[in-house]
Amino acid sequence: MEAKHIDIIQRFGDPRFTCSKHFRPNRNQASMGDDGYGELKLDLLGSWRLRRGAVVLHVATRQQRLIAALAIRGPSLRSYLVGQLWPEYPDARALESLRVTVHLISRQVPGLMVNAGAMLSLTDHVEVDLHRIRARIRALGQAGFDGDVASSLHELRDAEVLPGWYEDWVIFEQSRLRQDRLRAFTAISRLSLARGNSEVAGAAAEAALEIEPLYEKAVGLLIAAEMRQGNPAAALSAYERYRGKLEEDMGLLPSDSVKSLIAGALDRQSRAREERLPASVSWLTGEPALHHS
Repeated sequence: MEAKHIDIIQRFGDPRFTCSKHFRPNRNQASMGDDGYGELKLDLLGSWRLRRGAVVLHVATRQQRLIAALAIRGPSLRSYLVGQLWPEYPDARALESLRVTVHLISRQVPGLMVNAGAMLSLTDHVEVDLHRIRARIRALGQAGFDGDVASSLHELRDAEVLPGWYEDWVIFEQSRLRQDRLRAFTAISRLSLARGNSEVAGAAAEAALEIEPLYEKAVGLLIAAEMRQGNPAAALSAYERYRGKLEEDMGLLPSDSVKSLIAGALDRQSRAREERLPASVSWLTGEPALHHS
């Protein structure tokens, strides 16, 4: 599995396979439509959906895959796309499949793509929800961010790329966005604590833990948020869940930094347990047993 993951990164992270950062297609060159067709919106989060205004446009799975690949990767070489979308086909058959798919898209959704010979891309006026989410994540990572963290949390909470698609290039993007969301949730929680919004801070920390239950930073933020809200029992519960899973999965104990956040609650818990001990076993605490005449 590890070798396969490395192979995926090498294939889809290598700039030799795409020119999205350097290529600027000429919109007058072999354009499959013009700006007069109306605004197009492409959704890749939750499910694949393409709309022109309020009208949902339906295309076959083969066209969906190519459109999704261009939205995710940006302008791409035909030679790269055939290897990504039809890796099991001989080169000639894969190129023919790509040619047919491009032709069908140009007929069914005019104004969506730009054909610059060896390079294919989506036109600039296509709005992609994945791009909006990535812009939101980048903004959260900038110093001095003063935006609405609560709305960012809501928008990022269920932002999964094409769930149910299992091709390697999609799985790679799913994993990449999941890790970016994990860091974004941590940033939202930290910013919210600094602004005194413990409720949003706790919700963001919980969202991070849904992705990675053993993420220590998120555990610490959740404990801090609960303690600031005056919920030591909830903070202790979060700590105990983390401690149990960490020991079960990794055979490790929580770090001192996490323990220090919950130290007061742990001390109170220990005292409460001692007070509940019956008189017959009070010797366990080192105190004398009560005698009745």
